[in-house]
Amino acid sequence: MADERAFRIKESTYGWCVKLFGALEKRLGLNIKVHPNEDLLSDGQIFLFNHFARFETIIPPYILLRASGTHCRTIADRRLFELNDRFSAFLRGVGAVPNDLPGLLPFLAAEVLRGRKVVVFPEGRMVKDRFIGDDGEGLHHHRGAAVLAMTLDLFKRRILQLHQMGDDRRIAHWVSALGLKDTAELFARALEPTLLVPANITFYPIRVRENFLSRTMERFKGDLPRNLSEELLIEGNLLFKNTDMDIRLAEPMRPRGLRHWWERFLLSRQFEKIASLEDLFGLREQALGPAERLLNRCLDKEMLRLRDGAMTAMYAQTTVNLSHLASCMTLHLLGQGKRHVNRLAFHRALYIALKNLQAARGVSLHRSLHWPDRYRGLPDGKSPELDRFLATCRDAGLIAVTPSSYTFLDKLAREHRFHDVRMENPVAVYANEVAALPMVREAVEDALRTADRVTEADLASLLFDDELRARTWNTRYFHKPRFAEINDKETATASADPYLLTPPGARSTGVLLIHGLSGSPAEMRPLADKLKAAGYPVLGLRLAGHGTSPHDLEGRVWEDWAHSVGRGYRIIAALTDRVVAVGFGTGGLLALTLAGEQHCRLAGVASISAPVVVRQRQFALMPWMHRLNRLASWVPTLDGIKTFTDNETSQPDIDYRSMPVSALRELQGLIDATLARLDYIHIPVTLIQGEDDPVADPTGARRLYERLPGEAKDLYRLSAAIHGIHQPEAEEARERVSQFISWIDSGTPRLKETG
Repeated sequence: MADERAFRIKESTYGWCVKLFGALEKRLGLNIKVHPNEDLLSDGQIFLFNHFARFETIIPPYILLRASGTHCRTIADRRLFELNDRFSAFLRGVGAVPNDLPGLLPFLAAEVLRGRKVVVFPEGRMVKDRFIGDDGEGLHHHRGAAVLAMTLDLFKRRILQLHQMGDDRRIAHWVSALGLKDTAELFARALEPTLLVPANITFYPIRVRENFLSRTMERFKGDLPRNLSEELLIEGNLLFKNTDMDIRLAEPMRPRGLRHWWERFLLSRQFEKIASLEDLFGLREQALGPAERLLNRCLDKEMLRLRDGAMTAMYAQTTVNLSHLASCMTLHLLGQGKRHVNRLAFHRALYIALKNLQAARGVSLHRSLHWPDRYRGLPDGKSPELDRFLATCRDAGLIAVTPSSYTFLDKLAREHRFHDVRMENPVAVYANEVAALPMVREAVEDALRTADRVTEADLASLLFDDELRARTWNTRYFHKPRFAEINDKETATASADPYLLTPPGARSTGVLLIHGLSGSPAEMRPLADKLKAAGYPVLGLRLAGHGTSPHDLEGRVWEDWAHSVGRGYRIIAALTDRVVAVGFGTGGLLALTLAGEQHCRLAGVASISAPVVVRQRQFALMPWMHRLNRLASWVPTLDGIKTFTDNETSQPDIDYRSMPVSALRELQGLIDATLARLDYIHIPVTLIQGEDDPVADPTGARRLYERLPGEAKDLYRLSAAIHGIHQPEAEEARERVSQFISWIDSGTPRLKETG
């Protein structure tokens, strides 16, 4: 039996370490997230984690104590306890026990019965290459955690049986043997389900560039052992550079107990001989007769079920990221003998694989694969996640990039030493990490097989799905408690989702609707319904930063809005022969900016109440206020002069009530950019403007009209004294837009030469 006094947890040392790590967590580059939530950390008793990095062993005890207030026992490599006496004492004080401790399992069982938790790394070592084989067949876990859970569960059932039998003598014996306060505590522990929780730790990204830690150590120590140099490089990057550490908990597993009466009878006879937990865990070695051996076979069967089930569940919780997909795709192509791959084809296949996985069940995706802002440029090779993956591949000498192709270099196919593989071939590490997830392999193979048959219309459908996902993601992100002060002032209730309306027997002319500043697609919906009824396909897009939270808009620049318009144009242009862009307010400026880019299928623009000249006097002060806010951001004690201003709106069910000052500054930038592009517009344009518009001064519309080249233009004056396209009073404007689109659709635009 283990000497419990030698392994007594020192709460002062344990608490000091937790506080230290909590303080460091805020300063490290490591972003620790627990999924799906931390409730399982309180409920579970035995936790199993995969093992990729040396430092990660200190993190589960930290998050368990933070979530449940419970100390943990962690099984650690015996060699750590042999380094020196002081370090060994420190490890024992924070709950670590060596993996060769005599009586280890009885000791851990007793700790669980005292209310503590146990952390196990069942792979038995660091798995630097992440190789476990398909479906986990390449690596068999140690079975200690399964034996612990199963035997502990049998013991609890025995305690409850003794209670039913009224055997107070034996119950008192176990209370004393376990060092518990009283019988009530023993019963409470026996009633708790024995829950074994498999969990997966996934790091993203893996970097191979030197960091200050590896450089500093080499400078002071000279040539380091290769293993140490590799760990300082890889794990230093994980710790000190922006890295996501996703800890994903599987559903708890519970021992099933013995199902047959004869199994329970045999076990009851064995319990008569048991006086300690050591005796209970020694049943297998003491099985001499046929009955005992039969019982052991039953117990072994359950133990293997627990071990193998936990192993499968652990790897199934891998958090899949874009580097996993790109690595699987790269090695699959290499396995087919392809060394040179067209970049556009690779990007499109990678995007389709991502979309396949989004629709799949049973796979956990990294948040960057749920967040279109991080991947939406992927079909064109413009994605920060892809750029990071390719940079790592170039640093490792695995992939060469040319303007038109990717070349897979010889090093990619070489075998590497176990302690070198993370540094020399991270592509293999990423691919190995998801080898046990068949849905990832299937998504990649299906994408490679079908990518060249995906039409532009098919791609448009996927891109529109991203627009919906983007709004969902940003709404959730910007409704965290820290944004509540501004969000609580909001009154919008209308749906801010983008929409794609395709009437039966649709016309060949599609319409792109662009809403105004602080609005959402909802303000264009009456016009959209009118155009759909006339047979036109309609896309009502959502500008970046809108329809979510004013805080989302605060971080946007006008180029973000223009990119939203460009994506919307790409979607509707893939579904129709020609496109008419219709924008209201700021959307009118963006429609003109789009026309200045001279897209081949853009056939006309309707710009309604574009705010080239703004009536509100405070608008002229906004650039100065924005500069003051920027200046205040450099002073730690100042929060800014005024980052939001009240937005007096005629449609409070749609618009933001708080307008970021920075957005008004960006509007001025958009006005300047629009005016600079007017000379490049050579398609029909109608400008629609109210003489008594309370926001957009009509002199701005006259300025646009005069600067537009050519004769295919007109300026239509509205009688309504409103600034809007949603209200009933705006029917005149909606009718004028419908008429203009009809002219474009018929090929006979009837525009005046003068306004």
